[in-house]
Amino acid sequence: MESADTQARLNIAPLAANTSLRTLAYDAIKKAITEMDMYGQDNEIRLDERQLSNDLGVSRTPIREALTVLEQEGFVRSVPRRGIFVVRKSKREIIDMIIVWAALESMAARLAASRASDRDLAELRDVFHDFEDEAPGEHVNEYSDANIRFHQTIIRLGGCEMIGEMTANLFIHIRGIRAVSMRQENRSERSLQEHRGIIAALVARDADLAERLVREHTLGLAAHVEKHGRFPS
Repeated sequence: MESADTQARLNIAPLAANTSLRTLAYDAIKKAITEMDMYGQDNEIRLDERQLSNDLGVSRTPIREALTVLEQEGFVRSVPRRGIFVVRKSKREIIDMIIVWAALESMAARLAASRASDRDLAELRDVFHDFEDEAPGEHVNEYSDANIRFHQTIIRLGGCEMIGEMTANLFIHIRGIRAVSMRQENRSERSLQEHRGIIAALVARDADLAERLVREHTLGLAAHVEKHGRFPS
């Protein structure tokens, strides 16, 4: 019996014809996949070439070419007689990815403790400004977005281009996993407290503490997924 799947309507806009249409289609589709709630639903997520062509305002040829590249990179997969599906990782793969992310982001935090400017760290603190007087659990979607920005900012403040490149393709899945976890077991409240501890360590320029807190924070997500995660087998 074939598994149920959901045909996804991606949040994308028509393309401008000033660059390779394949490149533009690739960028638009990848961005939309990155921003979708891919782990917030049980059904497989199917993409429709015709709908993508209509939404982007181009023929189906650059769409097919873009999807071919995305398949080579592991973001989508083609199933004969069924279509193109967004790739979602298994529970074991997800946990392994989180462990890798923990190693990379914790090193970025160590570097950021000495490399980030005071202004950079003030901006990092401001990511959670809206939650100083309101519980994040009351605004889970907004807090989830702030949470993602926080972790992306730590990677950026580390100032290591290689770490940024290595986390770029992990991010498409890490983002979705973090978004789902924020809706489980009041995790947003614990997350905010841990983020404040990380910020304090960075402001104090304590590289050892910042590195440890980021690593423990992210490995906590791995433990949460191990216990509560419901992902493709």
